[in-house]
Amino acid sequence: MGRYIIRRLLWTVLVVVLVTLLTFVIFFVMPKGDPALRFAGKSPTPELIQEVKESLGLDKSVPEQYGLFLERLVTGDEYGWPGLGKSFQTKQAVKPELVQRAQVTITLIIGGALLWLAIGIPVGVISALRRGSALDRISMGTALFFVSAPVFWLGLLSLYVFWKKLGWLPGTGYVSFGSDPGAWFSHMILPWMVLALLFAAIYARVVRGNMIDVMTEDYIRTARAKGLSERRIVLKHELRTGITPVITLLAIDLGVLVGGTIVTETVFNLQGLGNWLLVAAQNNDLPVTLAVTVLVAIAVSLFSLIADILYAILDPRVRYQ
Repeated sequence: MGRYIIRRLLWTVLVVVLVTLLTFVIFFVMPKGDPALRFAGKSPTPELIQEVKESLGLDKSVPEQYGLFLERLVTGDEYGWPGLGKSFQTKQAVKPELVQRAQVTITLIIGGALLWLAIGIPVGVISALRRGSALDRISMGTALFFVSAPVFWLGLLSLYVFWKKLGWLPGTGYVSFGSDPGAWFSHMILPWMVLALLFAAIYARVVRGNMIDVMTEDYIRTARAKGLSERRIVLKHELRTGITPVITLLAIDLGVLVGGTIVTETVFNLQGLGNWLLVAAQNNDLPVTLAVTVLVAIAVSLFSLIADILYAILDPRVRYQ
């Protein structure tokens, strides 16, 4: 297992290199004009454009720029380690803002994940055990509705009902936990619920399908023939095996959502990584784009590694040589 983990960590390094290289290529190959023109004012002179290029490091060739990026990422720069440079748009160091915005996004993801697991897994298990019943049809129909509903629509609807009409919860914005825990919690309830409803619906359908497949296995019939209680069969055998594929799904979702909660953050005005990445892409802000890309690549790789380790713990048949 130790050697397997080391190999996977080395693969993570390779993934970061490939993803950032692809980001560089897309940035410079896409037909959007000279990036320096956006930051050189309305009527720039050739001298001013050249000065802007030098200040942003765009006067060097693309291979040189990428080599410098990797070097600073590994060794650090004047803003510390890892070296992420400064934003083209704000001229401020990227790392402090990355840390600040990552806290918002991670808070959103963790709270949403806890909710969608707490909702999706029990609903999926109950639907599988009551397959074909009215409860099964209602729960799966509700899950299909939330899977099909656009996130922005759910977000706006929840704001209209719980903030504007009922006044139970505050509107958009973010309050840090350290400044006011109560306000932080009340501001995060709606974003958590909107994110959780979408993913809980997906997980409920996945768990239900896995459980139904497991219930037809020979070892389940053998366990019943041995006289094991139905509760023990469900919890120890059916649920443990049926929930294993969900781990992979959860690992992928958590990793991707690190940079992919753009719609939820935009609707609720949460200044997280997704919203930041969207603005950076619109403004050709390469350092910010690369910083979020590196973080997402690392998150996806590490969550996938954790999922593989949990696979081996939950399923004794899985072994990594």
